[in-house]
Amino acid sequence: MSHQEQSDPGPTASGSGRTGGRAALTLVLAIALICGAVVAGMLWNTGNRVERSLAAHRHHVQATTTGRAGEPSAAARQGVATSAVAPAVWEYPDHIRRSGSVPVPPRTPQGRTVSIWVDDQGAPTRPPGGTANLALTALTGGTATAAAVGAAGAGVLTLVRRRTEGRRLASWEREWEQVEPIWSGRLRRGSGPGSGEE
Repeated sequence: MSHQEQSDPGPTASGSGRTGGRAALTLVLAIALICGAVVAGMLWNTGNRVERSLAAHRHHVQATTTGRAGEPSAAARQGVATSAVAPAVWEYPDHIRRSGSVPVPPRTPQGRTVSIWVDDQGAPTRPPGGTANLALTALTGGTATAAAVGAAGAGVLTLVRRRTEGRRLASWEREWEQVEPIWSGRLRRGSGPGSGEE
């Protein structure tokens, strides 16, 4: 019994290994979340600066359609939100009359007043981006970054753990080769005279 008690490996090594593994995984997750938050913040700030710069060169004006809008597309007929285009006239800058095709709801009649966005030269352009778009971009970028960092960290931890477990098992096997004959009550061959006889 004394040999068995001395040679049995206690749970300390494996327990400490599991504890260390959990701590390392927690650290990796924390780093991934921090990286994701930093990237999300950077995307949000950069997007805000770009949108503020664009908004300074976007102007909301009223246009009047000079023709009827085309028929809605197949997507619109199936209930998907979309728009058509219609010929229209507007003024921008002040007292400079311009004309062209502008986005309007499907089946917009001639003579209807619609709101459009134009640039500094008075050409139709897209409206400034909203907060929802900025938030979605920042959230997507931050999530992707956190996932990438977490996956890379988890992969590194897995490789390190496999190598560590391999070395530990090899060390245990070497120790067991030395302890097993004593623990089982038999001596190694050639360890002494008459080792195999009573």
